[in-house]
Amino acid sequence: MTERRQWALVIGISVALGVGLWAVTVRLGDELFPLKIGADAPDFAARPVAASPSRELKGIDDYAGEVVLLNIWATWCGPCRVEMPSMQRLQERLGPQGLKIVAVSVDDPGSADAITTFAQGLGLTFELLHDPTKAIERTFQTTGVPETFVVGRDGTIRRRSIGAEAWDSEANVAQLERLLAEPRP
Repeated sequence: MTERRQWALVIGISVALGVGLWAVTVRLGDELFPLKIGADAPDFAARPVAASPSRELKGIDDYAGEVVLLNIWATWCGPCRVEMPSMQRLQERLGPQGLKIVAVSVDDPGSADAITTFAQGLGLTFELLHDPTKAIERTFQTTGVPETFVVGRDGTIRRRSIGAEAWDSEANVAQLERLLAEPRP
């Protein structure tokens, strides 16, 4: 084999490896680079459930500069039903200080009435959104429901919680109060 053919072979193999690596990165990107604490919160698109002046889709940019407790849940989820009252108590305690609780339901399309009934049954007053496409689950790389993300004023994920939690516990309230005390960007 001539030197020229050897170099062509080396270059060809290098290009093939590069293309293969790029394809694997694109295909498995979320699994190779999981969402981490400190990362920017990714955008999502969900529709408000309650009657509101605007039925436009909302996303993370709608809460820029705010401390957000972003909960991903479903009406059929038992642990979601267990944790929602603690989120309501948290809303009553820290909502006046500026905490935004946003609960995004991943119930099937056409479930707006079921979501409203669920919320009314528990007396929920925080913001409820609906993502029937379930795209938020892929975007936030959830493992199930409920899963909750605390997003700081700077738009970064400060905490991830998998499963039901007592959001009105003193430890959670203290963490959220510290975030609320941070200056707006």
